Amino acid sequence: MSEQQPRSAEETSRGRDDADRFAGEKDEDLRSRDVTEGADKAPHRAMFRAMGFDDEDLSSPIIGVPNPAADITPCNVHLDDVADAAIDGIDAAGGMPIEFGTITISDAISMGTEGMKASLISREVIADSVELVSFGERMDALVTVAGCDKNLPGMLMASIRTDLPSVFLYGGSIMPGQHDGRDVTIVQVFEGVGAYAEGDMSGEELDDLERHACPGAGSCGGMFTANTMASISEALGMAPLGSASAPAEDPERYEVAERAGELALECIEEDRRPSDILSRESFENAIALQTAIGGSTNGVLHLLALAAEADVDLSIEDFDEISRRTPKIADLQPGGNSVMNDLHEIGGVPVVLRRLLEADLLHGDAMTVTGRTLVEELAELEARGELPDDDEVEADFLYTVDDPKEEEGAIKILKGNLAPDGSVLKVTGDDEFYHEGPARIFENEEDAMEYVQSGRVDSGDVIVIRNEGPTGGPGMREMLGVTAAVVGAGHEDDVALLTDGRFSGATRGPMIGHVAPEAADGGPIGLIEDGDHVTVDIPERDLSVDLSDEELAERREEWEAPEPQYEGGILAKYARDFAGASDGAVTNPRLTRDL
Repeated sequence: MSEQQPRSAEETSRGRDDADRFAGEKDEDLRSRDVTEGADKAPHRAMFRAMGFDDEDLSSPIIGVPNPAADITPCNVHLDDVADAAIDGIDAAGGMPIEFGTITISDAISMGTEGMKASLISREVIADSVELVSFGERMDALVTVAGCDKNLPGMLMASIRTDLPSVFLYGGSIMPGQHDGRDVTIVQVFEGVGAYAEGDMSGEELDDLERHACPGAGSCGGMFTANTMASISEALGMAPLGSASAPAEDPERYEVAERAGELALECIEEDRRPSDILSRESFENAIALQTAIGGSTNGVLHLLALAAEADVDLSIEDFDEISRRTPKIADLQPGGNSVMNDLHEIGGVPVVLRRLLEADLLHGDAMTVTGRTLVEELAELEARGELPDDDEVEADFLYTVDDPKEEEGAIKILKGNLAPDGSVLKVTGDDEFYHEGPARIFENEEDAMEYVQSGRVDSGDVIVIRNEGPTGGPGMREMLGVTAAVVGAGHEDDVALLTDGRFSGATRGPMIGHVAPEAADGGPIGLIEDGDHVTVDIPERDLSVDLSDEELAERREEWEAPEPQYEGGILAKYARDFAGASDGAVTNPRLTRDL
């Protein structure tokens, strides 16, 4: 091979031009440089150009917009429009938006069926899929779009895992329907099933209720799981204050989406990441809000999972401690009659946050996605005229901290010999509830539902549904169908129900879920028998069975683990991977390795 000759000045200049052409104008810290910069990335750019991206796009940060839009549920049917508004904001702010899809499960449609076992698993699949795409395609930031219940924690988990600059964007809730001159939501339909089975509602009325309860797009309207998690996203600092409450089909929802897209570019410029926002204090703020607004019990499960992903020390006991010192000041469905839109009309979640903050029940110095602290962000909203003065806020469902709806928050953590690792209850009625009665044991939700609908429920019963936990279900089904049937049958106050499964955020009454350890793991809930005397004592936070330690030990000696429900496929995989409910039912190997 001949010796290499020095290049001419012309060749050197041409080499510099080529280098400049392929260098672009991208910040060296942007991960997307891996696929957009340099001569060796010409094939990658060619693929982008095939999709209509140009030089300006390719010199900009890549912002992923994961979107679970689907015709499966009204919660998500409009999300393409919401994502489009976010994309407009990203584009206007100088970013390169890339939308990609992920899954959703309609909890309301799968409720009461075997399909509900897919719901919690979908949280993990959403988190996994968003993590994979953003990692594989070298994205610089995320605007995560969410509608139905498990979309919200799934998207937040993905943002935490990737630690990319992220803005959480909720799709908004549905407006209430109208039936018999009153506002109704999907919960009234589920409870109508119980009333119809009891003979307290005609078939014609149930049919009319069904036809008017859900008038359009958006997530279920009460303070159920989706609206709870949307509200929590503000308290955590992962979504801008005031972004949760605008209805799905309101023009303001699309203004929120556009601002989220613009904010994502600011987060990149300031290198503001979830790890800069999330702290022990932000999670305590989220729990305080959850308990103050009567949020879903699912919020406990999801906050534990989010904290684990963020490596923030949080335990199930923290929820009870914070709930004891935080009064319930919002009376929304399912405990009350008002819905998310009612909260929106008086200023949204920031109205509640401000009252809690002024009572020293929140950490005002917790950071938010805007780069301002919670205190600063509330002041900014007031300065922009987006948050009314507190003395101008009038609503019969919103109370003051000094004169609350309840002296303690709605979330209670019960322990005892039936739930050594804890169980979760949302109080929607009497805060001093105490109940004793015989256990009525069911090995699955379907058998319990048949029992309730047959009219055999007696006052004083304690309905026990087991083998529905994360592993035993698998998937920890929500049980709005059976709990609503109990209430609809007239037993809201004189029958208790407990399970190692979950409840919908729409559930009301003395329903205790997340009983841990679960039956499939040898928990005491799997050892009790029909007729055993069970006590539910909310003031003492006790869930117990009238059996001695010796009697429970003897039954455990005879206990045999149930056969797995599925031998292959995704349900078998997640049955193997789930941690217990008291640990957030996470599946991330980093988090489950030592559990």
